[in-house]
Amino acid sequence: MDVLVYLIPISIFLGGVGLFGFLYTLKSKQYDDPEGDARRILNSDWDDRPKPD
Repeated sequence: MDVLVYLIPISIFLGGVGLFGFLYTLKSKQYDDPEGDARRILNSDWDDRPKPD
């Protein structure tokens, strides 16, 4: 039971770090255009494969 004294604050801290990271991504507007990303991946102009000779 003594290990809970360490695990509970560590888990609360890690949860806070995850929450801070999520709120940061919301504030920096990384989720604003999911439809554009879906269309961009289907566009062949930005294909990473090498061009055929």
